[in-house]
Amino acid sequence: MDQKFHPVELLTVAEIAGALRVSKMTVYRKVHSGELPSVQFGRSFRIPATAVEAYMPEASGSHPKGTAD
Repeated sequence: MDQKFHPVELLTVAEIAGALRVSKMTVYRKVHSGELPSVQFGRSFRIPATAVEAYMPEASGSHPKGTAD
């Protein structure tokens, strides 16, 4: 039973909030609603960097036509 784990970059809520320039509460809402997958360690949440990258095109495509650059 020799399992190998792939390295996964996990980000904190504060790191994601800073990178996206939103509040930590906004990130927590996305986590709790299931829009942003996460892993919970005790009382802390960690979000895989790949989940943030996957979320970005979805979020950028949600602007009404003509308002996004």
